[in-house]
Amino acid sequence: MTDTRPATRIVELPTPWLREHMNEALTIYGLAMGYGSAVVAGRYGYAIQHTERPGFKAVGAFAESGAGGGEPAEQLVGFGYGYVVAPGQWWHDQVRAALDRRTAKKWLPDAFEVCELHVHPDHQSRGLGRRLLHALVADLPNPAALLSTPDADTKAFRLYHADGFVDLARGYHFPGDARPFAILGARLPLHPPRQDPANS
Repeated sequence: MTDTRPATRIVELPTPWLREHMNEALTIYGLAMGYGSAVVAGRYGYAIQHTERPGFKAVGAFAESGAGGGEPAEQLVGFGYGYVVAPGQWWHDQVRAALDRRTAKKWLPDAFEVCELHVHPDHQSRGLGRRLLHALVADLPNPAALLSTPDADTKAFRLYHADGFVDLARGYHFPGDARPFAILGARLPLHPPRQDPANS
C-alpha cells in the first residue's frame, strides 16, 4: 500500500527565522502540551530570550501543505531548540535543586538543555519527534543532553528512554505547573535511532 502522507523534512533553523516565526512555533507547543492560549502567550518573551543564550540551536520539521497549484507550500509541523545550561538560568537552578549533589556535578556542567521539542498533534506518531531530537543534538560539543518531560507513560517519554536518556529525577514539580515532571539525561552523542513504531 502506498504511503500518501506529505513528505516531511527536518532542517536546522536559523535563529533569525525562528525569532520571526516564534508565534507559529509556540502554537505547536501549546497544542502538543495541552496548554491554553494564556500560557502560550506568556511563553513568547522567554522563548525569544532563549535564542540569545550560548550554544543556542534550533531545528524544525516542515510538511508539504498539499495546496494545489504552483510550488508545494510547506508548513512548520514540529520544532525543537536548546542551549548550554548555566547557573542563574531558571531551568538550570530548578534542576540543580531537584538533583542530589553528586548527580548534579556529574550531569549539569556544560550540558545542552533540550528546552523545547514538540510535534503538532496531527503529525505525531510518524517518527518526527525522534528525527527532531537526533537532528537537534547531532554534532554538539557538549558531553550530555538534559531535558524535562511530563512524568507519565507518554510516547515522548518512551522515545527518550529508547534513545538513551536515563532518569535523573522523577515526580518533580516545577513552579506554575501542577503536573509532575521527570528530569532525564543522556550522554552525547546519542546512539542511532532504533526502528520503533511507537515514536512521536
